[in-house]
Amino acid sequence: MPTEVILPKVDMDMATGQISRWFAEEGAHVKKGDVLFEIETDKAAMEIDAPASGVLRDVTGKEGVDIAVGAAVAWIYADGESYAPNSPLKGEMSTKSREGVASGGTPVPSSPVEATPPDRPVAGHPPLKGEGDVLRLFEQGSYELVPHDNMRKTIARRLVEAKTTIPHFYLTLDCELDALLALRTQINAAAPVKKTDKGEAPAYKLSVNDMVVKAMAMALKAVPDANASWTESAMVKHKHADVGVAVSIPGGLITPIIRKADEKTLSTISNEMKDLASRARSRKLKPEEYQGGTTAVSNLGMFGIKDFAAVINPPHATILAV
Repeated sequence: MPTEVILPKVDMDMATGQISRWFAEEGAHVKKGDVLFEIETDKAAMEIDAPASGVLRDVTGKEGVDIAVGAAVAWIYADGESYAPNSPLKGEMSTKSREGVASGGTPVPSSPVEATPPDRPVAGHPPLKGEGDVLRLFEQGSYELVPHDNMRKTIARRLVEAKTTIPHFYLTLDCELDALLALRTQINAAAPVKKTDKGEAPAYKLSVNDMVVKAMAMALKAVPDANASWTESAMVKHKHADVGVAVSIPGGLITPIIRKADEKTLSTISNEMKDLASRARSRKLKPEEYQGGTTAVSNLGMFGIKDFAAVINPPHATILAV
């Protein structure tokens, strides 16, 4: 019996996904564990391995098309197994995948969610949800339509969720950081030197943001009632301060997390943050590296911003806007 290759659930909010790239072609021989394809999720690009060894057949998952979680995207035939393109069994397996249950026990819809066309569609434009009333205000030909990708849709949904379900109130104060800047200079000057492919380099180089992350973690440990998440039945009081840091990436924003920042040294936080930010910009983060956390830091100081009102990222209870 051929092994079914499905689109897995790799993100807790994921109902559909898109294959951004296939690494194996129809008829190719693959080994179990080989990278088969790459999924574009809301926040990252995840490589999916082959579940079995054999010949890749009937690749139905197309690149750049929304596919329901759990749907079959290809089949792998064992060496020597007869190939049956129109096998009823394979069709039955595919139906079960689309209508069955994804990993984690989440029901999968039989088809992706469809956009509702506007009440009065505008001639010459696709009937995208909520589009008609907006486009009617502008002269045709004076604009272009840029379809939303999954990340942009998720950001919009989560911002609305945050502002409508979390009561926001803001406190602002000025901090004099002369002592912090002097300490940063002193610590960086004392950094040991390590050998790299490009020669010698400091083992770490602290930024102001690294020190803010550490300070935020220490503050939450000092005020444990603030280091919490809300649920309908109970307050989740966290034993560690897992601090997310907002990182701008093409097309959106992602918040990788420094786990147990309250226990880590400044140099460890600095090096972890550089690695997370680099992989965030190339969309190579794993879901566990940006999901959860107990708070977040959003720093716009390098752009000359004096103060701003950041939006809390669920399930956090706080966010620090610098």
